[in-house]
Amino acid sequence: MHLRILPITAFVLASAGASAQYLADHMRSTGAEELYQAGDRAYRSGDHDAAITLYGQVLDKDHEHVNALLQRGFCNSLVGAYDKAVKDFTTVIQLKNDHLWAYTSRGSAYIKMGEHELAIADLNKVISLDPKNEEAYNNRGWARKASGDLPAACKDWNTSKRMGNAEAKIILTNNRCK
Repeated sequence: MHLRILPITAFVLASAGASAQYLADHMRSTGAEELYQAGDRAYRSGDHDAAITLYGQVLDKDHEHVNALLQRGFCNSLVGAYDKAVKDFTTVIQLKNDHLWAYTSRGSAYIKMGEHELAIADLNKVISLDPKNEEAYNNRGWARKASGDLPAACKDWNTSKRMGNAEAKIILTNNRCK
């Protein structure tokens, strides 16, 4: 939303109890929500390039639309544009510094880019925010293995397995972890 642009209007409307309606009308008037929905349809249909374009149009209208940033980041990852994905996920984190999906997804993109220490740092953040996140332990295991620390990777995969990750048992076996 562009509340910084219209602080007096927002204050007046809030004091009148109309702020939620104003914000909904603002989203409709900018067309951001329709574009976002079109982006989601393109994403679900597998047309990731079209989704990236549509989410970009949403962000032209509302540069702080967290869901559009997140979805565009996912799509950028799917088409192999990891640097662009990292940029979108970083912006989400700047807007909402406890966004688990943004840290998880940025960590995964960093793994694909070979930036294993950055991936580990993001996945450490996820684990600090959500200590029962088996996916974060699993992904951190892959980053640690890629960085040359198989014992730490095995420890993460064992933790993930104890948390119920069925895939972790296979990973442990395939990597000869104890």
